Amino acid sequence: MLITDLEPKTIWQHFEAINAIPRASTKEEVIINFMMAFGKSLNLETSVDAIGNVIIKKPGTKGKEDCRTIVLQGHLDMVHQKEATSNFDFETQGIEMFVDGDWVKAKETTLGADNGIGVAAIMAVLTSNDIEHPPIEALFTIDEEMGMTGAMALTKEQLQGSILLNLDSEEDDEITIGCAGGVDVAIDGPFDIKLLDAKEYSLKEIKVSGLTGGHSGMDIHLNRANAILVLTECLEYLISQTDCRLHSVDVGTLTNVIPRNGSAIIAIREDKYELFAQALKDIEQVLKQKYLNTDPDLSIEVFSSENTMGVLDVKTQKKMIEAVLTIPNGVYAMTEGIEGLVQTSNNIAIFNVGQGSYHIGCHTRSAINAERDELVSKIRDCFPFAKVSENGPYPGWEPRPDSELLALATRCYWELNGEFAAIKSIHAGLECGILSGTFPDMQMISFGPNILGAHSPEERLQISSTQKFWKLLTKLLKELK
Repeated sequence: MLITDLEPKTIWQHFEAINAIPRASTKEEVIINFMMAFGKSLNLETSVDAIGNVIIKKPGTKGKEDCRTIVLQGHLDMVHQKEATSNFDFETQGIEMFVDGDWVKAKETTLGADNGIGVAAIMAVLTSNDIEHPPIEALFTIDEEMGMTGAMALTKEQLQGSILLNLDSEEDDEITIGCAGGVDVAIDGPFDIKLLDAKEYSLKEIKVSGLTGGHSGMDIHLNRANAILVLTECLEYLISQTDCRLHSVDVGTLTNVIPRNGSAIIAIREDKYELFAQALKDIEQVLKQKYLNTDPDLSIEVFSSENTMGVLDVKTQKKMIEAVLTIPNGVYAMTEGIEGLVQTSNNIAIFNVGQGSYHIGCHTRSAINAERDELVSKIRDCFPFAKVSENGPYPGWEPRPDSELLALATRCYWELNGEFAAIKSIHAGLECGILSGTFPDMQMISFGPNILGAHSPEERLQISSTQKFWKLLTKLLKELK
């Protein structure tokens, strides 16, 4: 079955159209132009601001022209992640989607349902001739996944709406009314390159792959293996057993992704290779057992490498590996009184070493700013020898459980489904945290269809859930006054 044969066809047609466009965070020029052309093709008032956010305005339908304006909001960018063995080129290729039972999936890459399906739903409303709705301001933000810079750049003059429906949630039986804030933490420093004798040493590349990975907010409590920690544990053991030297490390690209694979190049003395091979087998078995339940496909392989014989000085090598293994990673605190809700966490996401410098990137989240700052301070304490900086902090979204909008959404959900939706705050970041600061009087909720495995090649979107999500969206638009 083709994606465009699914119902409601208008959503899936728009989803296929935007998924044909590469749209990594900070590289949204093509999708911005596409959305501008889309709005103008409908003869709707369409604008783009200086940073790249697109706003398309549509008058209310007959009888609802004078109702309160509704903001429909989603983000244009997506996380670009692929299988380690894939040759897919995100710069030039569109996402290769296929139907598998009740799910839409992508071949070896992220699907882009986060937040492409929300964008597609808004586009379907804008193109419709038979959906009742108040005046609409469709807000398509940029760079949500990397820094939320699109939402941060909005000014109060750009929107007149008093109600905002954010379509960026991933569970269809929930209505979200709050989220955590967060900040990127960067750790950077230099090291002295030491040249080894190529006659005495050979270079080996150690590759970690097959991990489950996932979203650094939504999946952080699942205790999945982190490729940075797996690789660093492996390196620590190999160094202790064979005195090997670290040449370079390459793990991770995005701070909001739990890294699934990565590699390191080490220099090993020729006369210690047999000891090295046995030590690698030993540590692989330990790590496989450690992550058997969460990451059953964990794999550690070794390959010969051709490179220069420049390695880290022994002092920096020791300090760095010890520091990485002491960084708080995963859940730091749970929310009292709300079962299962993470309050504060950290994700070690990026570890790059080479050519005389190193970079480590983390993403620290919390519903409480003071606790977030406390955790960042602990990370600083792990690296007294490096430069530690904070980048792109964004606020959390404070819940308003007594809002008129939530009461209406709760009723609409019950009337459609015969049960009540769960009302939740989430540990992931949503642009509502930023938008609620810019528009403090605007009522907001977030909802969406079931999306599993976001930020990983396992991402998949449930078809029946998308239909359920569409019914709730259109009923809300009909009921809002």
